[in-house]
Amino acid sequence: MNRPELPLPQLHAFVVLAEELHFGHAAARLGIAQPPLSQQIRRLEEKVGYALFEREPGRVTLTPAGRALLPAARQAMAGLTDGLAAARAAGSGRSGRLRIGFAASLALTVLPGLLREFRKQFPDVHLDIHEMTTAPQLDALRARTIDIGLLREPPAGESELGFRTVLSEPFVAVLPTAHPLAAQRAVSLAQLAGEPFVLLPRAVGPQLYDRITGLCEEAGFTPRISQDAVEWQTVCALVETGLGVSVAPASIRRIRLKGVAFRRIHPGCARTRVAVAWRRNDRNPLVARLLATIGQDPPAEP
Repeated sequence: MNRPELPLPQLHAFVVLAEELHFGHAAARLGIAQPPLSQQIRRLEEKVGYALFEREPGRVTLTPAGRALLPAARQAMAGLTDGLAAARAAGSGRSGRLRIGFAASLALTVLPGLLREFRKQFPDVHLDIHEMTTAPQLDALRARTIDIGLLREPPAGESELGFRTVLSEPFVAVLPTAHPLAAQRAVSLAQLAGEPFVLLPRAVGPQLYDRITGLCEEAGFTPRISQDAVEWQTVCALVETGLGVSVAPASIRRIRLKGVAFRRIHPGCARTRVAVAWRRNDRNPLVARLLATIGQDPPAEP
């Protein structure tokens, strides 16, 4: 299909003259002299192959060819105006599409407030949200299939990715309500030695898995993993059935299950980090906008 070669200045001149039907008025509106306007119109007519205006002393009217061209010319100019506005909005970070990966448990903490604030500031940005655990988020960031990740326990030594802590929270013990330790207000990790554990598999979050098992080892035992589950809600459901106990971020307490008790761990110095992750070389202005929305001061959950 051959594309017509119709320069935009000629189309613009045609639309203005069609609206003014006066060469002098159209030239003044365009900010040019009348002879250059006449040249623009003649060149356009040469490309079309037919006259677009009837020129009579003191009177200019559209020919049938001109009337036929006018709607398409107006549409082309309006489309270009809209396209330029969209391009400027996207380039400035006021519109466009931002792909965000998030760990499911963060829907209980930082995610709703972050998205609410970002949407308030940038209502024209389309947010494409993907629920995924930490390791898949890191892979997706490197593969450029997401732009932002919200994950737990970011890895160290990453040159390609940047991380910023957005939440620091303690761990809690997750127990069946019938467990003897559930009668206590707080437990020590050493009291969980010998208990079967339900944990997320290491493959979905190596740093968090190592953090939890490392805390157990500091307390003098290696946890015996009897069952794993990809999501914390499933972990809690399996604990409820009596398959074991768990150690989880404190925000998991917001999962309400009648048969599950959440107890503080003492001493309570061990905490877990939630971080936002992005590609350091990403030039998408929406990434910078979201990082600015998060700000510099991470909250701490008691």
